[in-house]
Amino acid sequence: MREIFKNVRDKLASKYLENNFSKSNKRFKPRIKARLRKNKQLLSKNINNFFDWIKGAELIELKRCNTKEDPVRPELDNDFRTSFGRKIYGVKYKNEIHAVMCFAFTNKVPKDVVQLDKFSHDAFLQSTQRGQNVGQIAIAYTVWSKKKGGGKLIVKEVFKKIKKSNHLNRLVTLSPLTEMATNFHLRNGAKLLQVNESTQNFEYTVNKK
Repeated sequence: MREIFKNVRDKLASKYLENNFSKSNKRFKPRIKARLRKNKQLLSKNINNFFDWIKGAELIELKRCNTKEDPVRPELDNDFRTSFGRKIYGVKYKNEIHAVMCFAFTNKVPKDVVQLDKFSHDAFLQSTQRGQNVGQIAIAYTVWSKKKGGGKLIVKEVFKKIKKSNHLNRLVTLSPLTEMATNFHLRNGAKLLQVNESTQNFEYTVNKK
């Protein structure tokens, strides 16, 4: 008799839990669907906003930048970044600069900032004497982004500019020995050229038609 009672009790308890779960599930299901719809709408809006700014951005040369924003080489002032043919480029969208990349133009690949300074100085003097553009190698020695997608975009735009150049045939970086720098350049298609004492060089292949 006790066994029969126990079986009946267990069945009733199971049925009760099943009914409660079903009711609870039905009660929360509309909320879950509403949340999913809202998240989907937000995601779609963010994607649209992202592509809008990517399509509307342009690469421009800058006379100066906020060096305090530079996470790699904030100690280099604007005079250094614009002397001896060196240039600062920015990605501009709606009158705001969302990414910055600084370049020196050389005929050799530097292993540190001292060599970067010397090689770009030498290339500048050679170009003045010969009446030519500065250097054959564009050395990107720092890059930073203030908006998602800006870093990748400025690499792409600079790459296109170098391909159109009539004197530059290589795009090489002078990057810090950090995992972030390594991942950034590898993700964007560069190959590791060499590892130095305090820096590393990545190269983007420039195929000119």
